[in-house]
Amino acid sequence: MDAVNERAIIGRKASMVAIFGNILLTIFNFIVGTFSGSTALVAEAAHTLSDVITSVLAFIGFKIGMRPADEEHQYGHGRAEPIVGLVIVVFLVVVAYEILSDVYIKLLMGESLPAPDWIAAVMALIGIIVNYTMTTYLIRSGKKINSPALIADGQHQKVDIFSCSAVLVGVIGAQLGFTIIDPIVAIFIAMMVIRTAFIVARDNVNTLMGKIPSEKILDEISTVAMSVDDVKGVHEVKVNNMGSYASAELHIELDADLNLRESHKISHHVEKQIIDRVMPIKMAIVHTCPFEGHTKE
Repeated sequence: MDAVNERAIIGRKASMVAIFGNILLTIFNFIVGTFSGSTALVAEAAHTLSDVITSVLAFIGFKIGMRPADEEHQYGHGRAEPIVGLVIVVFLVVVAYEILSDVYIKLLMGESLPAPDWIAAVMALIGIIVNYTMTTYLIRSGKKINSPALIADGQHQKVDIFSCSAVLVGVIGAQLGFTIIDPIVAIFIAMMVIRTAFIVARDNVNTLMGKIPSEKILDEISTVAMSVDDVKGVHEVKVNNMGSYASAELHIELDADLNLRESHKISHHVEKQIIDRVMPIKMAIVHTCPFEGHTKE
């Protein structure tokens, strides 16, 4: 199986797990919340429904990002994924606003809620386990195939672990008579949502602005280029980050007596070696320069 097909299969599977997992959580949270009298769990059902939407968006971004280059998008469609990542940020901010709005009503308007049944706590515990599993799977899959959209979706999913924990604490506190715990924990969750939104936004904005995936990638490119016979030096190494992949541009130094045909052959060999051996480079442009008797880094 080639890398492109493997990436498509992993990405599709991760997206489907997130979509159908959140659909099931939405249904059960709503049913259990309604019959147990847990307003918080019903609210969590609405929150989980937003997860379904963001998972669908992540899948759309992943599919668009997998499209090959064409005449209008000569470097491919990889930046679709960080764009979707920013759309997910919008949903995170909306969720934080909804949580804080609910806290405002409870604390300032004097709203009181009856203590929900213990079955709501059981559902919250199940939600913690399921969300932790999905979060780990999404982020791990996203990092494996270098997908900003899946990683952003996984970071969003992580917030549900805290929200379900808050529901659990709220139910236990309400049963013990401490109803004030629920809005206090909700403020903490809102802060966690905002923090997650900031991290996801920062990472995806950096990707859109072409920030290099890592500092060591420049050294890796130089090392691979220098490993090719007849290459005597490498300089002006640049990397343009596209999201799920990146392109590289560099200058190699060759013997000044080589003819054009030989120089062209070597430069193409260097390009192939970089694409094959340096992740996540999928395109490379190599310029040739005459060797002047010293190596530039």
